[in-house]
Amino acid sequence: MFFYARVFLRHFYGSPLPEIPEFDEEPELTDPVLRDARDGAHRGDWRPVRKAIEDAGADWDLRDWRISAFAGMAGEDDRWLYAWLRAEPADPAAVLIQAMLLHRQAADARGSASAARTSAEQFENFRALSEAAAEVGRRAIALAHPSDPVPLTTLLGTMFADRRTVETSFEAVFAEGRRRDPVNFELHRTAIMLRCEKWYGSHEQMFAIARGVAAIAPPGHKSTLLPLFAHFEYAMREFAWDVRTRRSLNLCRKYFRRPEVRHELDQWIAKYRGGSHGAGPLSLCQQWMAVYYCLAGLKPQAKIVFDELGQYPEPITEWGWYWGGREIGYLKGWWWANGVKL
Repeated sequence: MFFYARVFLRHFYGSPLPEIPEFDEEPELTDPVLRDARDGAHRGDWRPVRKAIEDAGADWDLRDWRISAFAGMAGEDDRWLYAWLRAEPADPAAVLIQAMLLHRQAADARGSASAARTSAEQFENFRALSEAAAEVGRRAIALAHPSDPVPLTTLLGTMFADRRTVETSFEAVFAEGRRRDPVNFELHRTAIMLRCEKWYGSHEQMFAIARGVAAIAPPGHKSTLLPLFAHFEYAMREFAWDVRTRRSLNLCRKYFRRPEVRHELDQWIAKYRGGSHGAGPLSLCQQWMAVYYCLAGLKPQAKIVFDELGQYPEPITEWGWYWGGREIGYLKGWWWANGVKL
């Protein structure tokens, strides 16, 4: 009742509300290249998929985004992918999509719960599918262009299932990926996750990777915002680990309102805003900024970012870390930024 009263007052005594976000839009429907490739794949024609990847050229972030999107499509219907693999078994893009598909299936098999709430059977399926993804991923590396870092990112991603693999192989794989692309966004994001305290590292290792790449990335590059991701991981682990309550949210808010935290994150955002962002999608980075602004209580800045995100966002995981669910977290932030408190 009070919520609708606030909406009424906001509508009639404030500026008009933007269109309320909707979350049922598939990402490929908003990207004409992915949409055309998806339509071809649904007809059993994998060639538009191959062309979309080829057209990304040496823009590794864009190539990664498209291959990842196609792996997601293959998760719904993989007949076009295996038709492609039968026709061109040595195509590096097709093999990499297969590796990413297996990696996604491994993550689904494990689930998103904490280790204490994950069964032995789930862990075993996670391990087996991750090993299969790693085997295909190594073949993708052998087939890929020697400057392509994307298969290295996928191979890093398969290491979540086995601490021993991280201990024996992480440094070599990560180093090779950085040799190919020193500021690659997904490579470093995956490395940050592997080396965070939640998985197989520490807060110090995580922040070192994030700040290191952000420092050398050019203005506008997405990697300049990786310290935001590291701070989200830190706050979740320290104040909201396995619990989502009003108290945990308040503790996270207090953390992001510390002067030293705000000073650092505002500097990275200024560097990101200060240059060209490239051809890849920006929603993840925009939502990182929105999460930070909501936690830090910076309403005008949050409003700007939500307006940039538009009506059809795909809510990221970090909303759920603090508000208990991705969609409800996004909506709470959106309403607050638009002058209506849930």
